[in-house]
Amino acid sequence: MTSDGATTATRSNAPDAVRSPSRTPVEAPRHRRPSPRQVLADLGPRELANALIALIFSATGPVAVILTAGEQGGLTPQEMSSWIFGVFFANGVLTILMSWVYRTPLAFFWTIPGTVIVGNSLTHLAFSEVLGAYLVTGAVILVTGLSGLARQAMDRLPMPLIMAMVAGVFLQFGLGLVDAVWASAGVALPMALAFIVVGSVPRLARVVPPILAAMVVGIVAIVLDGGLSRGVLDDGLLAAPMLQAPEFTLRALTELVAPLAITVLVVQNGQGIAVLRAKGHHPPVNASAVACGVWSLGVSAIGAVSTCLTGPTNALLVASGEPRRHYAAAIGTGTLALVVGVLSPAFVGLSLGTPAAFIAALGGLAMLAPLQSAFVTAFRTDRALGPLVCLLVTVADVSLLGISAPFWGIVLGMAVSALLERRVTS
Repeated sequence: MTSDGATTATRSNAPDAVRSPSRTPVEAPRHRRPSPRQVLADLGPRELANALIALIFSATGPVAVILTAGEQGGLTPQEMSSWIFGVFFANGVLTILMSWVYRTPLAFFWTIPGTVIVGNSLTHLAFSEVLGAYLVTGAVILVTGLSGLARQAMDRLPMPLIMAMVAGVFLQFGLGLVDAVWASAGVALPMALAFIVVGSVPRLARVVPPILAAMVVGIVAIVLDGGLSRGVLDDGLLAAPMLQAPEFTLRALTELVAPLAITVLVVQNGQGIAVLRAKGHHPPVNASAVACGVWSLGVSAIGAVSTCLTGPTNALLVASGEPRRHYAAAIGTGTLALVVGVLSPAFVGLSLGTPAAFIAALGGLAMLAPLQSAFVTAFRTDRALGPLVCLLVTVADVSLLGISAPFWGIVLGMAVSALLERRVTS
């Protein structure tokens, strides 16, 4: 028996199953690759809505983090455009490829905590030094995946602890929804009401996903209120990626490589693996690490930060709909990311001109189901003290040694469980 509807259906269909498992650390696909016709058939209204919401989420708040980091480092508009092109277009290609090959939702974008770390480093490091650190980080991630250490580490981490970390990360989106409704009721409140009304009518919700209804109502509210604060084309239309030379310095390597690698492999990939496993999927841990390593090496040439298997985006892709069709939603998001990459200046202009309450409300409503699932998985155990400590440390958002709070939440949570919950059976 398995809780993964997609796996159950596929195993019962002999021609669609791959029966020869890989003997190497890098996992072989569990299912046969879908044909283009099958992908289109599985890309229904709910999958399209999830794909669009996931893309909008990735192209708003996280992009603002990149822009902030670039401003800290005094990067030129051309360098910023190249960076954003890389994290969308290149990672969109990877998302499509991996989701199709493994027939599993695998959305790859970029490490947000890593971007914050880089922004701080750019205040005293040259961008070329940071690019050199990106290359070494990509090599470390690649070796970790090829050696099989990535999966070994994930398999040794208790799922309640990982999901407590995920809950701590996702909690900010729920709180952002409350703040948006309170501070900007003219935009956020109609969105929340639309979400509730459509979701309360099952027949209507099957045709119009509640989150899509909330987005449409929010757009109408913005238009009626005249809420766009800038022109969409203020920064241009088409991206112009530029090749940039790295510089390898000891100070940059010692400052950035370890925090970036840990952030990608443990914090970001850990979130992505956890939310997918919670929905019954079987994401390839080592293959994902290898893909992150290879792509991190590639995108560094155009100034983009390290690639990761993103947690929030994957959570949005699997928030609703049939598990066997979630992969199609990921392919949809990857395809939209290609468009955003090419039109990144215009898309960034649109995102920055949109009221913050709209983005906060949309992200918060979309994250309600993943947040609920994370809390249930984290605390549905007798050994709940460790997950509680992990949650509190993650929410506190205090970094140490350049490594973000979610990693330390896992470390301290495991320590508390080992010391104080040894006699408790789960």
